Formats: sequence, structure tokens, C-alpha cells
Amino acid sequence: MRAIWKGSIAFGLVNVPVKLYSATEDHDVSLHQVHNKDGGRIRYQRKCEVCGEVVAYEDIDKAYEEEGRTVVLTTADLKSLPEENSRDIEVVEFVPAEQLDPIMYERPYYLEPDSKSPKAYMLLLRTLQDTERVAIVQYALRQKTRLGALRVRGDVLMLQSLLWDDEVREADFPALDSDIRISDKELEMSSALVDSMARDFDPEAYTDDYQVQLRQLIAAKLERGDSLDTEETFGVQAAEGEGGEVIDLMEALKRSLDKKRGGTAGSKAAVSKSKDADEEKAPAKSRTRAKKNA
Repeated sequence: MRAIWKGSIAFGLVNVPVKLYSATEDHDVSLHQVHNKDGGRIRYQRKCEVCGEVVAYEDIDKAYEEEGRTVVLTTADLKSLPEENSRDIEVVEFVPAEQLDPIMYERPYYLEPDSKSPKAYMLLLRTLQDTERVAIVQYALRQKTRLGALRVRGDVLMLQSLLWDDEVREADFPALDSDIRISDKELEMSSALVDSMARDFDPEAYTDDYQVQLRQLIAAKLERGDSLDTEETFGVQAAEGEGGEVIDLMEALKRSLDKKRGGTAGSKAAVSKSKDADEEKAPAKSRTRAKKNA
């Protein structure tokens, strides 16, 4: 991992030097856009509306527009803000973890001690563990002042960025204001269903089926030669008369998925339903169960 920020946790008079690392990563297959007629790569250019020139990223400033007037903010302007130059993660208060609504949580980061002696780091970590609280902090990162929660995960301090209060929308659904009557029998049956499905959460038990199928599709197309030369794009995509190969490929994917799921009756029914959909040339839909990080 590569550190994306360096600074210090300001814990009263205690200073804890740290490095900041992204705690999560995207597992999706990386795809780019191409022209469907010849496979040519589609690229986007930053073009000026006034002079028509393509502008390099380093020559681009930011601006704010209001009532027909535009204020240009240069990189130097933004760096002149006091908060932008702050390298502190300031501890404001310590609160019980259960008081933080999960809707406020944003991106998680790992914090690594950045000093020869990690004693101050371990002191803060052990304090959070013993008091069973999280530290509410404020810090600046990527041209924004942010709110965060400092907590312990395993034997590492973690910084979880939080939404500001005014960034969380209120849910206002008139349908929920109506008088909805739920019988004791309905509630009993619903609770019984929950009990039948109750178990301890195991994140490793869940996979992103769409990404698995996408990788299988790419591997199959590479194996049968249905790919473009990355050095010199050529040729036209498969003709309409080759639709039979696509159906065979989809059938292979369905069988692979059925095998992975243990060939249950439910999977067989899903495969049968998908066959009918293929025959009707209807677009297939894939349900994704996202793998969550702890």
C-alpha cells in the first residue's frame, strides 16, 4: 500500500504522527469504451469552449459561477486557505460508537504510526479499546475540511470519514404516514422466517457474481479468439449469424454458476428460466451480492 497523506493526530497535548492509507479497493474488472464498429478506443479531451484548444490538466483552474459572474480560483488561491495547509487530525471528543448512525459513514482509512517509537499510537489505540468509545475528529484532505471517526480495527487505528449533518437527507415518504395494521399472525410468521435465516455474518461467504461471470466471459472470448489486437485494432465485431456461439457461451456460464451453487433446485429453475429468456432474445439480468469489507 502507498500512503496518501501524512500528518499527526492531536490528542490533547499528545501528538501522534501517522500515515494515511486507503483501507478498501475496487475489485471490479477494469473496462474502457471502444467504437462498436471498429474497436477503436474512445478517449475524452478537455477542450476550452472559448478558444477550442485541448487543455493540459496542469493548466486547468477551478471556478464558481453565480448570477452570470464567474470567480476563478487558482491552485495558489486554494492552497492559501488555512485549513488546506493543516496536517492535523484533531480529536474533538469521545463518544459511544452506537451513537453514530451508519448512514454517516463514508470512506475508511488505515493509520500507520509514523515515528521511531509507536508508543503514543498504541496509547491512543488501547485507550479507545478500554473506554469502548470512538474519537470524533476534524481534518483536511483533498481540498475539503472533513469530519471523521477514529476507531480500532484489530490492532490498527482506523479513520472513517463521516458526512456532515446537513449532507444527510431526511426521508419523507407520505405512504409511511398512513395507518398500517399488522396482525399478530403476520408478525409471528415474519419473525419465524427471520429465525430460520438467522446466523453469524461471514463476509467471505458472499461473492460478487456479476464480476465472476464477467471474468468468465472475458476468458471465454480470449480463448476462442474473439478479441482485438491491442497494438493495432482491426476487423469488425462478430456478425449477426454467429449468435449461436453467444447462446452456447451463456449456457456455459449458467452451468458454471449452477455448479458453484451446488446444483440446487433453485439454481436449476433459474437456469431453465434463463434459457427461455435467451430464446426470446430478452436481455439477461444478473443479481449482484456485494462482498463487504469488515
